[in-house]
Amino acid sequence: MTSKGESYQLIETQSDLEAFYKTNRQVNSMSFDTEFVGEKRFVTRICLIQVTTSHGNYLIDPFPLKDLGPFLELVQDPGITTITHAGDNDYRLLFQQYDVVPKNVFDTQIAAGLAGYKYPVSLRRLVEGELRRSLKKGYTVADWESRPFQSKQLKYALNDVVLLYPLWRSLEQKLRDLRRKEWAEEEFRKLEEADFYIKDPNTEALGSRLIQSLKSQEQVFLIRLYEWRRKLAQEKNYSKEMILPKKMITHIVRTIQSGQDALRNNRRIPKRIASKYGNTFEALYKQEISKEEKRLLRRIEQQDTDDSEGDILLEMLYLVVKYKCMKEQISTNLVLPRGLLKKLKTDASLVEEELGDGWRGEFLGDTIIRWLMHYDQLDIAIAQEEIRLLMDTEKE
Repeated sequence: MTSKGESYQLIETQSDLEAFYKTNRQVNSMSFDTEFVGEKRFVTRICLIQVTTSHGNYLIDPFPLKDLGPFLELVQDPGITTITHAGDNDYRLLFQQYDVVPKNVFDTQIAAGLAGYKYPVSLRRLVEGELRRSLKKGYTVADWESRPFQSKQLKYALNDVVLLYPLWRSLEQKLRDLRRKEWAEEEFRKLEEADFYIKDPNTEALGSRLIQSLKSQEQVFLIRLYEWRRKLAQEKNYSKEMILPKKMITHIVRTIQSGQDALRNNRRIPKRIASKYGNTFEALYKQEISKEEKRLLRRIEQQDTDDSEGDILLEMLYLVVKYKCMKEQISTNLVLPRGLLKKLKTDASLVEEELGDGWRGEFLGDTIIRWLMHYDQLDIAIAQEEIRLLMDTEKE
């Protein structure tokens, strides 16, 4: 506690947390971050909450506290600007564990992507670039579950929040100068919606490379296997890897059609897994396909569409967007993430939904939006010293 920037109050009692709330309930802004541990458990454990306001710095230890309500009230207060860096991770934890949705968010990582930085940019790089200060990162993998805390450990944790306020002010001014403040606010509002934190439980299976190479029965089995692993991990509060290592899944899926004996004799599958879960795997494989699973199979079929020409055209459009972003100093990963580009191939309506309205549509302009929506009607005209993209209506 040698300087004002390093001084803090460690909150370990409910009465201290109530006092923290009473002191800060009228502040205009609050910066916060969390340290958490997700290894070896299904539910990530929040180990420390770092907070900075105009009244000082606070480190909240959630382990001895019965109720984080006073802190959560501030996060949900629309009158307080809550400043984070890559805050979606922290907000997701608060939503999953406390059903809390933030209000009045400012995220410095998102703001930086709209103000000339790559997205995502690390806090360290952003502090160096924006404030010309060095940020030490010596305790990135510290054991945040151990008690008592080390003094240096807590000072490191404090570093993640004490500079968020000046970053907010600096980036907000840049966004005003670039006339992108409303764009940032539109992006922040996504963090203020519960839907943002709700994930499709089948994403992991449908997004795997393996599923495209399988027959329909094995595809359904893969989906069921991921679901079984997730539910058992949740029930036991183990990590999914502790239930079934991901590297085993491919071998199990490719072997299951030959039965339990094949599972037990596959040298790549540990005998303890084959013995313990063989009956379960076989039952999952033989179970009748449900209507929901048939719907998921149709999604896989759409993903598997072979359209080399369409892929080339979409890739070319992506490079056009990337070039425009480079010229305008805005992150391509914010404007048109690769994941969204992949989805456009199977659902062109997403262009209007994700890009057509709002700041992305304003930035990209009508022509690029139209090209993305109707990329299957595009053609490439190559002439001497000229390359042109033509819609069907423009072709001679």
